[in-house]
This record gives sequence, C-alpha cells and structure tokens, in this order.
Amino acid sequence: MIRYIYDSRITNNVLSKEPAHMVRVILPQHLRTLARVNGEGTLEVKGPVTGDSVPDALEARYPVLPGTIRNHVTKQRRPFIRFFACEQDRSHELPDTPLPESVVAGAEPLLIVGAMEGR
Repeated sequence: MIRYIYDSRITNNVLSKEPAHMVRVILPQHLRTLARVNGEGTLEVKGPVTGDSVPDALEARYPVLPGTIRNHVTKQRRPFIRFFACEQDRSHELPDTPLPESVVAGAEPLLIVGAMEGR
C-alpha cells in the first residue's frame, strides 16, 4: 500500500513524495507495556523499509521507546534485542538493509524479541 503523506520535515507544508508502507510489528511484552500497546501494532514507515527505518518510526510514534530498542546516541541495537522477519534473525544485518518484501507489504510481521541468556 503506497500513500502520499504530509512530512513535517519538509518546509512550506509540501506533501512528501516518499511512499509510506504499513508495516506490522510485534513487540516484546515489556515494551508493549511501556508503549501501552496490546498485541500486534501497525506502523507507517516512510521511504524504504529497513532495519533502521522501522525503529525510527516506532520511536517517533511511541515517545517512551527511544533508548529501549537502540542506544540513544549511537542508534545501535541493544544487546538483548533481536529482530526477526520471515523466521530469520535479521539482528546482525546492516541497518540500511531492506526488509523482505512480505514484511514491507504487511503480509508478515517484524518481530522485535527480548532475548535471554542462560547457562
């Protein structure tokens, strides 16, 4: 689904020509509690849908989330947070790598998972 949306970063109230994609996202329980989200959420992502643009959209929509998924300053993923798309771990891919087309189209969700360590 492609929409033309107002982009507040552009001056003179011009409509953005960047396509917007509706991406399904599933957060871990502790982040859903912080963001006051029940179950799966849908985000509007402007431009290419990448491992960096989805957390950008999440942090813009839910102001309590910055710093919980990525470091405030470096924007690097937190150590115990993982990204899964189409049953594959996408956590160690470059941030500007596009997500699979089924995630971009909204057919599959992007899972943000709180990882655990144990011995």
